[in-house]
Amino acid sequence: MTRFTVDAGGVALSARVDGDEGKPWLLLSNSLAADLTMWDDQIGLLTRTHRVLRYDTRGHGQSGAPVGPYSFDDLVADMVALLDHVGAARADVMGLSLGGMTALGLGLAHPGRVRRMVVCDARADAPPPFVQSWDDRIATIRAGGMAAVVEGTLARWFTPAADPAVPERARAMILATSPIGYEGCAGALKRLDYLRHLGGMTVPVRYIVGAEDMGAPPAAMRAMAEATPGASFAEIPGTAHVPNMENPAAFAAALGDFLGAA
Repeated sequence: MTRFTVDAGGVALSARVDGDEGKPWLLLSNSLAADLTMWDDQIGLLTRTHRVLRYDTRGHGQSGAPVGPYSFDDLVADMVALLDHVGAARADVMGLSLGGMTALGLGLAHPGRVRRMVVCDARADAPPPFVQSWDDRIATIRAGGMAAVVEGTLARWFTPAADPAVPERARAMILATSPIGYEGCAGALKRLDYLRHLGGMTVPVRYIVGAEDMGAPPAAMRAMAEATPGASFAEIPGTAHVPNMENPAAFAAALGDFLGAA
């Protein structure tokens, strides 16, 4: 399917749809410094059960990159605009890192639009060291562009055992990310504040994390699952922050039949 553009409050979002008409909708949301191609390895699996809508988060890929900072309210509104555009009254939602946080926001603010969600390698709060890390990265990018953070990002995303072709795919996405868009999304991350609201989540959630993820540590995600009524939790051994790219088969096993369940 070719790409199309959705107007989300004046921001052009680049999106595409895969899978057959009539199947339940699944919305995919990418991590910071990635784009919709980060889900390429999952599309064959996901389109067995779903019509898959994925998009480049604002500030990323082929989407517009307005000057920030952005808020999670902005990012959640983008999701709603995408669902409205394709006529999806309700959808399953899966996001990783920034995308997972945005999915949490959608589930909390618009539970009627979400059937169930998968939140991968994401935090739900912004403690001071986390905020400082974004200030540091923004300063580094302002001084040296995206190339100045690419090696550190890849070291966080993948373990040393990853197939070298995988970090190279990721490297291209990171380098193609708009510095303005990166900084705009980092502004949202610095104000992340969903953890205290998770007890009110009414949407079924599965949390998935790479066992060696330092950015969204398994202990933090396990605490998120414990705070979310009825949530389930899965940890993927031998992977770091982007397990769906590092080990697609193990990611599929962690996903199980959660999205296909009635």
